[in-house]
Amino acid sequence: MPVLDMPLAELKKYQGRTPRPADFDEFWDKSLCEMKSIDPNIELVPAKFKSPSAECFDLYFTGTGDCRIHAKYLRPTDKPGPHPGIVLFHGYSGSSGDWSEKLNYVSAGFSVLALDCRGQAGSSEDKISVKGNTLHGHIIRGLQEDSPEKLYFRNTFLDTAQAAGILMNMKEVDSARVAAMGGSQGGGLTLACAALEPRIARAVANFPFLCDYKRVWDMDLDKNAYRELREYFRHFDPRHEKEEDIFTRLGYIDVQFLAPRIKGEIRMAVGLIDEVCPPSSQFAAYNKISSPKDLVIYPDFGHEGLPGMSDIAFQWICELL
Repeated sequence: MPVLDMPLAELKKYQGRTPRPADFDEFWDKSLCEMKSIDPNIELVPAKFKSPSAECFDLYFTGTGDCRIHAKYLRPTDKPGPHPGIVLFHGYSGSSGDWSEKLNYVSAGFSVLALDCRGQAGSSEDKISVKGNTLHGHIIRGLQEDSPEKLYFRNTFLDTAQAAGILMNMKEVDSARVAAMGGSQGGGLTLACAALEPRIARAVANFPFLCDYKRVWDMDLDKNAYRELREYFRHFDPRHEKEEDIFTRLGYIDVQFLAPRIKGEIRMAVGLIDEVCPPSSQFAAYNKISSPKDLVIYPDFGHEGLPGMSDIAFQWICELL
């Protein structure tokens, strides 16, 4: 078996290297209270895209920082009563994608909400002002602020939970049968969503991003999706005098520390030669999940399409029907 990281036996026991902030739980409890206090001012606008099997809408809601967040919302035309739902999360720098990509779940009987992450390629706003570098990526956005509430992914994690709650509150959706799914950034957001909205029944996370930043740094993999870590140190801490503080602050948005909050069933896929999100960083989160979970391992694959995984996910999620 190719080896990029630790042997599999060690990966299954690995617990991460990023420091956990002492007030982590208090921080996220307070953040959730802030999110729940917001009037989301939900707006459904009929979409230009038409399908015989789905009603399609552009959905807008107000998130933290008074940002207007966009999602695609599709519901089956022939199932008006309570039916399952699924919330979808996209990869880093991308968007919610094409409408037609969601029709497999709609045709199966799901309402689908696909989120546009704020400030990325979709239509969601990111208007929270921050100090410092905003040139290369979102992990470091807000890292120089006095308050971790300005961290970009703190607010994006809250968007995922708010979006899932909005889907659960749709009159046509059975809130006890809502799933979440995504890969890479979408995989990390899927785990964050399941942690911050513990009513998520099932979640599929493929090679999740946003886990164990210190391990990524130690492996010299602060490139590709994580290259902004290196940029941050080069610009703002070139002698690493504040390294411990910086990684501790990143701990607020490290999915591994949210993982113990997950209550639903988790299915996670990992490629053991992933050089973008190294396997150990993913295992740091997976090993902290205490709810029912299952791992799908691809020994010869990296950060790429995983053959058969979409079918595995579809059939497992469809058990909610």
